[in-house]
Amino acid sequence: MPKPEKARQQSSRTPRERVRVLITGGRIQKRIQALAMEIRKDFPGEPLHLVSVLKGGVFFLTDLARNISGEVSFDFIAVSSYGQKTHSSGQVRLTRDLDSSIEGKTVIVVEDILDTGMTLQYLLRLFEQRKPKHLRVAVLLDKPERRIAAVHADYVGFSIPNEFVVGYGLDYAERYRNLPYVGVLLLGPGLKEKPAED
Repeated sequence: MPKPEKARQQSSRTPRERVRVLITGGRIQKRIQALAMEIRKDFPGEPLHLVSVLKGGVFFLTDLARNISGEVSFDFIAVSSYGQKTHSSGQVRLTRDLDSSIEGKTVIVVEDILDTGMTLQYLLRLFEQRKPKHLRVAVLLDKPERRIAAVHADYVGFSIPNEFVVGYGLDYAERYRNLPYVGVLLLGPGLKEKPAED
């Protein structure tokens, strides 16, 4: 019987698409546990306010929060720079703002992937104006080769090559978010890897 991740990988195929596993679900969970310990070590006993960037960051937020001891609260924000396209327009706009004030709070921005950095740059400028006590960034995936904006993450799960990835919250045309692993999207004919234009 195929392992769960293998079975899920096979079921994710279409005649012209396939996903090659890059980071297994097991590796993701182990790394998240380590990140949670690192964050708590930096802010011992302090309430933490995690802000997830919708939609992709929700998976990472959920598992990260489960592994952080002590008081943790949540909020969500949504921005748009992609739409239905596979490459960024370069312009970031706010589509859903936070529900509560972050003034005086220790805020951890939780993102699925740090790519060009344009989205993160926009969010950091926005949040800094709202006077949090501390402002940090946690990303599951980092693509340093793609960086345009001069930003960085304080907590990084994995640095990855310049490939188009899906799974664990990351999508292609709103598909593949539910995969429990991160994989490289392959497109036919010949199932070549999709160019990393995200």
